[in-house]
Amino acid sequence: MSVEQISPILPTVSRALLEDWLRAMRGHCPEPQLETFVEQIGLARNAQPGARVTHDQIVHFYQLVAGETGDEMLGLWSRPIRAGALKHLCASVRGASSLSAALYRFTSFWNLLLDDFELELRHEGEATQILLKPRGTGEARRFGHMLLLKLAHGIASWLTGRELPLLQVGFAFERPEFAEDYPVLFPAPILFGQAWSSIAFSGDLGELPLSRSEAEMQDFLARAPRDWIFTSFREHALPLRLRELLLQADRLDFHLKDAAQAVNLTPRTLIRRLDGEGTSFQAIKDGLRRDIALRDLSRGIKSIEAIAQDIGFASAANFHRAFRRWTGQTPGAYQKAAAP
Repeated sequence: MSVEQISPILPTVSRALLEDWLRAMRGHCPEPQLETFVEQIGLARNAQPGARVTHDQIVHFYQLVAGETGDEMLGLWSRPIRAGALKHLCASVRGASSLSAALYRFTSFWNLLLDDFELELRHEGEATQILLKPRGTGEARRFGHMLLLKLAHGIASWLTGRELPLLQVGFAFERPEFAEDYPVLFPAPILFGQAWSSIAFSGDLGELPLSRSEAEMQDFLARAPRDWIFTSFREHALPLRLRELLLQADRLDFHLKDAAQAVNLTPRTLIRRLDGEGTSFQAIKDGLRRDIALRDLSRGIKSIEAIAQDIGFASAANFHRAFRRWTGQTPGAYQKAAAP
C-alpha cells in the first residue's frame, strides 16, 4: 500500500519554535493564559523537547491568541496591532495595479503602525527587497520578524494567485537551535546574523498583475494564517523536493541513489549539499515518516501496526522505538492524547 495522501502531509515544526513564540509573548499574556492556549491546541505545557507541532496547531494557536488578546500580531511588537488591521491591509494591497505597487502599500501600511521598526522597500539590481530596520535600539524578536516577513510573502503570493519564489530571506539574529524549521516556512535560502531582517523577491515579478475579489479576501482573512504561515512551494529547497519524491514512493521505499538520480546529482554531491543545509537524506526520510505517523495517529483511523507498515517499518516494535526517539512519546500515548 502506498502512502499516497488523501490530504497533504504538511511538515511539522519543532516544539522549540513554539517555545520561542511563547517566550516573546510573555510580556503580553499572563503565564496562566499562555498555558490555557497551549492546552487548547492539544499540547502539554511540559511536553518532551522532541515534541512536534502541526500546521493545524500553529493556525489554531494564532487564532486563539489574536482573538483573545485583540492583537493580530500577538504582542510581538511595541504596540498592539488591533483587530481589523489585517483586513485594512488586504483591502489596500488588493487595489494595487501590480505586485510592486502592492509591496509599496504593504511597507507604507506597517510604517504607520510600528514604532520600533520601519520597513524599507528597496529595488537593487534583479531584486526587490523589504528590509526591517530598527528605529532605535529595539531588540529583534525572532518570531515577530519571521511572522512579518512571512506575511509579506503570503500576501504577495495570495495577490498573484501562486506561491512566489524568493531569492533570499535574512534575519538580524544568530542561527537558532531550531533553524531547520525555517525552510518549512520560506521558499528561499535563509541567512542569519544579518544587519537587518529582510525578504527578497525577484525584480521581474514586480509587474505581475493582481486580481482578487472581495469574497476571496474575506476567505483569506477567515483562514488566517493558514494560507501564508507555511510554504507549499516544492522546488525551492532540496530537502522539501526530496520529501516530495519520497511521498511518491510505495511505503517510502526510495533510497539515496534513487534520490540523487532524480535530482541529477551524484550520491556524494547530494550528501554534501544536504550536509550544507544541516540535514541528511535519512533525516528527511525520518521527518516524513514522523509527520505521516503524527497525522494518522491523531486521526485514530488506522492501527499502530498499519501505520508502521505504511511508512516502511519492518515491525511495530521498530516503529515504537523510532517514534519515541522522534517525539519522546510512544505511539499509543500520542494517539490517546490526540484523541478528540
